Amino acid sequence: MRVLLVGAGGVGTAFARTAARRNAFEHIVIADHTKARAERAAQSASDRFTAVALDASDEKAVAELLRAERCDVLMNAVDPRFVMPLFRGALAAGANYLDMAMSLSHPHPTEPYAKPGVKLGDEQFAMAEEWENQGLLALVGMGVEPGLADVFARHASDSLFSSIDEIGVRDGANLVVDGYDFAPTFSIWTTLEECLNPPVIWEKDRGWYTTEPFSELEVFDFPAGIGPVECVNVEHEEVLLVPRWLQPKRVTFKYGLGDEFIGVLKTLHKLGLDSTAPVDVEGVKVSPRDVVAACLPDPAELGDNMHGVTCAGTWVTGTGKDGARREVYLHHAVDNAWSMQEYGSQSVVWQTAINPIVALELLASDAWSGAGVLGPEAFPADPFLDLLNDSGAPWAMEERTPR
Repeated sequence: MRVLLVGAGGVGTAFARTAARRNAFEHIVIADHTKARAERAAQSASDRFTAVALDASDEKAVAELLRAERCDVLMNAVDPRFVMPLFRGALAAGANYLDMAMSLSHPHPTEPYAKPGVKLGDEQFAMAEEWENQGLLALVGMGVEPGLADVFARHASDSLFSSIDEIGVRDGANLVVDGYDFAPTFSIWTTLEECLNPPVIWEKDRGWYTTEPFSELEVFDFPAGIGPVECVNVEHEEVLLVPRWLQPKRVTFKYGLGDEFIGVLKTLHKLGLDSTAPVDVEGVKVSPRDVVAACLPDPAELGDNMHGVTCAGTWVTGTGKDGARREVYLHHAVDNAWSMQEYGSQSVVWQTAINPIVALELLASDAWSGAGVLGPEAFPADPFLDLLNDSGAPWAMEERTPR
């Protein structure tokens, strides 16, 4: 398999370092807007990698590069504002496509905290027939959340439950970054986007609806020594993906952010610093959100200052195969000390990067196959979960007392 990896940030570099140890990839071209950054990611991997400069917003250039390098698939590792040009560029070049975050949402113009407007992924699903007609696959939302969380949902539906009341993705950590008052461990651009947009919930009898940001606080008890964490509603792709293929009664996503982190995000929003619309600063047009990102440390370079564990997982309630009430939490926990020692990448970005690698290996072996625009739920879960266990950081399941 020949892969065009677009994006050499934290996740892209972790992808390269991890893929270098796997045999499924004949060659990987790493493309970034800054060639030097792509070269650093390539050098940290192996001689099967080359580096090029690419403007991810230029879909014509994307298609030309895919053709020139004879790539089978485009792996999107940049933030979601570039999803659509990369998505269309891959289709134009006749290449398959994989991303970890889907096309952007736009709030409802008059009732943003009650009704969804343009939902995450709507632009991509609108083109599903074109992909299917060409016999090409766009595997969307295949990171950790979304991605592994959706695989967990499929596994629960197939193997653990006869009927499901709720599929609730719950993300929490006890990570600490020494030396910084505020240092997000993932892209601040993406964090602002998903945390400040109206969160989406899905219910069988109601469909998709929205709530206020940071609503419905609950305390969720995480495994791996993390313990209880306050979690709140956040906009996320799983809620838009799971109901397309599975039949739960309710789907939610909640993130363990903490009061301080939420307070910073709210302040940035009040000051307009989360805006992506360029403003004039002494004759220079600049996006406030890009300024915030430039002022914060690069998440890819925080690993040496981080300690603790990050945990991504899917909490499922319903009726088990034996007819009794059941509640489980399927999860994947990664200790930062382990991922730094093993791969030189901090835990959050490595945990995100390993899942598309596993998916690509399954596609290369034909254990997964399909055409159109499909989420992880569209594929059998067990081959994925078995292969993930070979990564050195296995997944686990915790039985809980039904509520």
